[in-house]
Amino acid sequence: MPRATLHNRQDSLERALHLFWQKGFHATSLKDLERTLDMRPGSIYAAFGSKDALFQEALERYARLGLVELERTLAEYDSPLSGLAAYLRKLGCLRDQELPSRACMLVKSLLELGEREQAALGKAEALLEAMEACFVDQFCAAKDAGELEPSADPVRLGRRLQAEVMGLRAYAQREVDSQAVHALADDMARSIEALRRS
Repeated sequence: MPRATLHNRQDSLERALHLFWQKGFHATSLKDLERTLDMRPGSIYAAFGSKDALFQEALERYARLGLVELERTLAEYDSPLSGLAAYLRKLGCLRDQELPSRACMLVKSLLELGEREQAALGKAEALLEAMEACFVDQFCAAKDAGELEPSADPVRLGRRLQAEVMGLRAYAQREVDSQAVHALADDMARSIEALRRS
C-alpha cells in the first residue's frame, strides 16, 4: 500500500475512533462518518468494508493506544506496584484533557452493543480481557519480586483493578470537579502501594 494511502487510512481511522468514542456505534450515522472522514460512502466501504468493520478497527486502535500508554508508564518503574500506582495517578488527569469521552470506549461499547453486533461486542470483550491480563501479569511480577504476600491472588487483584479503573473513568464522565477525580485516583494508587509487604 502506498505510503500516502496508508497515512490517509490511519488518519481516517483516528477520526472515526474519536467519532465513535464520542457518540457510540448506534448514534454514529453513515452521514456522520462521511463528514468526519471527508469520504464518500463507496470510499468508506472500499477502505474499511463496513461501518461495523470500521468500528471494530477503531476499537482495536483505541485498545492498542491504551496498552502502549500503560506499558510506557510501567516501564518507568522497577517496582510493578509502583508502576501500577503511577498509572492510576495518570488516570486522575482525565478531566484535565480534551477527550471525545472520559469513559472508556470499550466499556461504553460493552454497554451499548446488543445481539445484532455480536462481532463488535466480542471484540470489545476480548480487548478488555487483554487489559485485565496486563494487570494480572503486573501483579504476578510483583508477587515474584516479593512485593506481595505469598497468599496474594494476582488474578483477583487484576480483576479488582480493572473494575476500579472502569469505575473511575465512568465517574470522570460526570460533571465533577477535576480535583475529585485526582483524589480518587490517588486513593486507588495508595491502595495498590499498601499491598506491598513491609
